[in-house]
Amino acid sequence: MPTPSQHNDVQYQTGIRPLYFFLLVGGVLLFFLLNIGLGSVNIPLADIVHILAGGETEHSAWRKILINIRIPRAVTAILAGSALSVGGLLMQTLFRNPLAGPSVLGITAGASLGVAVVMLAGGTITSIFAIQQLSAAGSWLIILAASLGSAAVLLLILLISIRIRDNVTLLIIGLMVGNITIAMVSIWQYFSSPEQIQDYLIWTFGSLGGVPLDQLWIVAIVAVMGGGMALLMSKPLNGLLLGDNYARSMGLSVASARIWIIVSTSLLAGGITAFCGPIGFVGIAVPHLTRSLLGTNDHRVLIPGTLLMGALLLLACDIVAQMPGSTATLPISAVTSLVGSPVVIWVIIQRKNLQASF
Repeated sequence: MPTPSQHNDVQYQTGIRPLYFFLLVGGVLLFFLLNIGLGSVNIPLADIVHILAGGETEHSAWRKILINIRIPRAVTAILAGSALSVGGLLMQTLFRNPLAGPSVLGITAGASLGVAVVMLAGGTITSIFAIQQLSAAGSWLIILAASLGSAAVLLLILLISIRIRDNVTLLIIGLMVGNITIAMVSIWQYFSSPEQIQDYLIWTFGSLGGVPLDQLWIVAIVAVMGGGMALLMSKPLNGLLLGDNYARSMGLSVASARIWIIVSTSLLAGGITAFCGPIGFVGIAVPHLTRSLLGTNDHRVLIPGTLLMGALLLLACDIVAQMPGSTATLPISAVTSLVGSPVVIWVIIQRKNLQASF
């Protein structure tokens, strides 16, 4: 079992991390501006600032593009990237496993099952057009189905966690629950029409462009609640990282902490999946990138850093997905894997032993 001294940060000067946080904040702001400026129509930075300040431009359509499409999409990228990244960090700490992510307990698969029940049985009411227009009744049905699906899996995992105290066993059960839900979706797809399967597959690609400005507050509430719970659990997370016995010696209720971690991760992963569809890679990769950058395992530092890094990474991936200068848009989940995987491979090669952080 690692000792507290193994997790000290004596090799880092006190002034380095504030500089890194400053760079991360600056990077988020920079990529936010690039995200709303680049696309099928490129909008100059001066015009963006002018429009955001309430001024008028000679291109009247630019205001509508920014306010109705690009700003909601960019803010969604910030919220989704932050939420999924922190969810991954919580799971990696709970299971002390560098491969754990937000979907490890089957919560994302549960959301996908809920959507499959509606889309593969609902016919035209849940067409892909309705999914892309969140104000449509069919789209709200999708969100409700995804939320109920993830909540059902959450309830099952919580009930199991009360009876089973071993994290490794809980991890295996979570993976099995996820496999069961994926198998159920596969069987449902087998008996569905090609049109229904196509609509469902498009949803599984993930999208940041389906949340309009007037619905963005719901995603924000989900991300803020889950992130706030994670920040409040910084001390218990530090204790769990050093082992259950050490955590108990600190007076920490391991069972209670585990339940709150699962609830927080479910809120983050399930809520984002409901609105944006499954977005892979971010939850696994960003915590490792943040640890490598900040050189610490202290969650009081890691959680804010992970929030910023997740937002920055998903903004950058969304810029690539929008293919500036083209009318085509790539699936965001595919882009996160293509862009981020080489970076993570490089980090792994540099650090040589990720397991040492756990």
